[in-house]
Amino acid sequence: MAPTLSIATGLLLFSISGFNCFAHTIFQELYVNGVDQGHLNGIRVPDYDGPITDVTSNDIICNGGINPYHQPISQTIIPVPAGAQVTAEWHHTLAGADPTDPADPIDSSHKGPVISYLAAIPNATQTDVTGLKWFKIWEDGYIASNQTWGVDRLIANKGKVTFDIPSCIPAGQYLLRHEIIALHAASSYPGAQFYVSSLVLFIRTISTPVELPLCRTTFQMECAQLQITGGGSTEPSTVSFPGAYAGTDPGVTINIYYPPVTNYTVPGPDVFTC
Repeated sequence: MAPTLSIATGLLLFSISGFNCFAHTIFQELYVNGVDQGHLNGIRVPDYDGPITDVTSNDIICNGGINPYHQPISQTIIPVPAGAQVTAEWHHTLAGADPTDPADPIDSSHKGPVISYLAAIPNATQTDVTGLKWFKIWEDGYIASNQTWGVDRLIANKGKVTFDIPSCIPAGQYLLRHEIIALHAASSYPGAQFYVSSLVLFIRTISTPVELPLCRTTFQMECAQLQITGGGSTEPSTVSFPGAYAGTDPGVTINIYYPPVTNYTVPGPDVFTC
């Protein structure tokens, strides 16, 4: 049975058409110190823009699996100096920016954090990404003072988010795991959408139950293939995927509508700093 909601204020009617339960967006372009590295170049992108909902699945690492990769998978390894500023760009479809699409780069209802991780890897183009050790290098969560999320800022910047590669990590090949977590349906697990259909929500009189469709938190992530040059010798503390997130984490299972969010803990470890 669908979950119900009782409302203590009367005669309100909301119609939310075109509301998508699932976050639909793809990380598809990387800039290094402001220089565009090319569309779909050096990034493992799926053909389908659907999300991941199971934090215990290997698909949580770099997507793929239930969202098969676009073929051929890019064999480019993008050179990035340690300490460089990089920009990740997201869009609704692999066609790139579409100003006529109201859900580009992502539907505005899909509130949540945006996160970046790195993991050293013997060969950044290797197929097997299990067992890698990840460290978080950046996050953009929730700002309570203006009630905005990382996704809001991504949308305002036309799908782009910018962050720094740590200057002190060793040179070598890495995967950059860049992720959006959509929390618009995260009040129970599985609910968060780790990157389906329309919703019409009727709120009527006091104590009138309202049926809501069962949506889920979703996770959307892709991995870019990097060759980091320069750097230092600092070895960050790491986590594993799957394993870094649990369905019980307060940043994964949360009602972002009521009561109003006053603070939010982004899932995963602390951000590594040199």
